[in-house]
Amino acid sequence: MQEVLAYKSPEILADTPTHFCPGCHHGIVHKLLAACLEEKELAEKSICVAAIGCGAFIYNYVLVDSLEAPHGRAPAVATGVKRSSPDSFVFVYQGDGDLASIGLAEIMHAANRGERITVVYVNNTVYGMTGGQMAPTTMVGQKTTTTPGGRQPELDGFPLQMAEIMSRLRGVHFAARVAVNNIKNLKKAKKALLRAFEVQKLGMGFGFVEFLASCPTNWRMTPVEANERVAGEMIPYFPLGVLKDAVAEEG
Repeated sequence: MQEVLAYKSPEILADTPTHFCPGCHHGIVHKLLAACLEEKELAEKSICVAAIGCGAFIYNYVLVDSLEAPHGRAPAVATGVKRSSPDSFVFVYQGDGDLASIGLAEIMHAANRGERITVVYVNNTVYGMTGGQMAPTTMVGQKTTTTPGGRQPELDGFPLQMAEIMSRLRGVHFAARVAVNNIKNLKKAKKALLRAFEVQKLGMGFGFVEFLASCPTNWRMTPVEANERVAGEMIPYFPLGVLKDAVAEEG
């Protein structure tokens, strides 16, 4: 952990207890995000657009200029921020229920236009803040408060694989899926996030990083069990890796 995120906590990471449940991965993603912003010297010029959900209070923990968008509309708000302040580094922080459900139109069109923003997308396969309902990413067979018998494809469809969808859009210049469940994956997550930052710094277009994350409370698991579920159930369906890298493709 020290090798990946540095022994000293990032200066822009608030020294305060968080509201996240034990075992939740949002806090790890926050620390990784803060470390990458500092490493690239982007903190002073960053603007974070937060959305609705468990990660909505990122502005309490990652201390950069921030604003909150209505449910699902963060990519649209970020588009306006970036176009009105093109020299700023603009990133979005959204969960799966927010981005892939009510905000599906916003993320698709912002990506397709190639807006020069970076999207940090946290996928924990459930609506975490509002009661544990089925999300667009809920796994087949997964029990939630709205699918007590488990998600059924014939009734509910299949989990959306957003990183793959993003990679097919011409406006997207970087798309990857990562996880933070162990040190090996943390290293890869940091590398992918830095690459997404580079895409925006180079003025190329849209960058997208999907983080697989745990939600022990709504999964009805211990933190250890939830962390193991990421590797055992989520990664086989949501495979990790870089799906598109225009920086490398264009030399």
